[in-house]
Amino acid sequence: MNRFVLNETSYHGAGAISAIASEAKARGFCKAFVCSDPDLVKFHVTDKVLQVLEDSGLPYELYSDIKPNPTIENVQTGVAAFETSGADYIIAIGGGSSMDTAKAIGIIIANPEHKDVRSLEGAVQTKNPSVPIFAVPTTAGTAAEVTINYVITDVEKNRKFVCVDPHDIPVVAIVDPEMMSTMPKGLTAATGMDALTHAIEGYITKGAWELSDMFHLKAIEIIARSLRDAVANTASGREGMALGQYIAGMGFSNVGLGIVHSMAHPLGALYDTPHGVANAIILPTVMEYNAPATGEKYREIARAMGVKGVDEMTQEEYRKAAIDAVRQLSQDVGIPADLKNIVREEDIDFLAQSAMDDACRPGNPKDPTKEDIVALYRSLL
Repeated sequence: MNRFVLNETSYHGAGAISAIASEAKARGFCKAFVCSDPDLVKFHVTDKVLQVLEDSGLPYELYSDIKPNPTIENVQTGVAAFETSGADYIIAIGGGSSMDTAKAIGIIIANPEHKDVRSLEGAVQTKNPSVPIFAVPTTAGTAAEVTINYVITDVEKNRKFVCVDPHDIPVVAIVDPEMMSTMPKGLTAATGMDALTHAIEGYITKGAWELSDMFHLKAIEIIARSLRDAVANTASGREGMALGQYIAGMGFSNVGLGIVHSMAHPLGALYDTPHGVANAIILPTVMEYNAPATGEKYREIARAMGVKGVDEMTQEEYRKAAIDAVRQLSQDVGIPADLKNIVREEDIDFLAQSAMDDACRPGNPKDPTKEDIVALYRSLL
């Protein structure tokens, strides 16, 4: 039996944020608790949504104590702020950091027995659905607006932990490419490669099946043709990435990921490495490692990446073609080729153990040992 969980409602296209007001009124909500990171507030991106609320006479309270890799403390401070705000729904504006913080706050408000935050790690069966969340992404990568996952950093233990809970999925997703137009090139590239990683890992994960494959292959196709243009800040590129990352999220949220994410999470926790950058650097190397366990799937990845003549290729040739196409895209959008400037040799054992303990690791198509993970990290130095 396979389970598939998606948003109740999603809006797509330029100007979609205008639907926030009608949705809030139709649902009888009184006051919004707006979660958005400080940079988005500083550069007036958050204001685009706040203006929609103000124009419609909808009250709100803004919470922006959010870090790029949100911490347990960020969540707990947010819970306390929500409790005193009088709000009855949440609007999350931003990338994964804002979304993940909002999800954790919403779950804890509805399930106060998890106020410690750590007890939410893994596939926890919470009793009650989250406080209703409207999710407005400003990056085209995490797809947190359509997933049942969120990631929190435990600063004390130098680790990230993944939480998987159908109760946390936003009730409404507002995927408006105009909200993504101010992203700098580096962030566009990193979040876009994060989305590609979601699509490729979701396609080859142990839990993959025909319904999820449909989403992932289409996502790879859209991202491969759109990311370069999105980095160049064209309207068509932004629109393509907004859709492609969302479609990838529809798939991987329901079938899981693999060790690219398992290896990337500790880099974010220990070095504060941007998640998309870590994924992009690691992805081609892990694809090489996983290739023997993927059957004919790399042929379809190569085809979706735009490689010509894959049906005339041998298995070895189309696997190499798929990996080369991913590596070329990463290079074209300016992602570093290795971890030399990120990882310290003395940390590799800790990183490898953290990756082995990560919730994404069991989904990998090839079962790794800790020694395998150590070797993969070292190969990228």
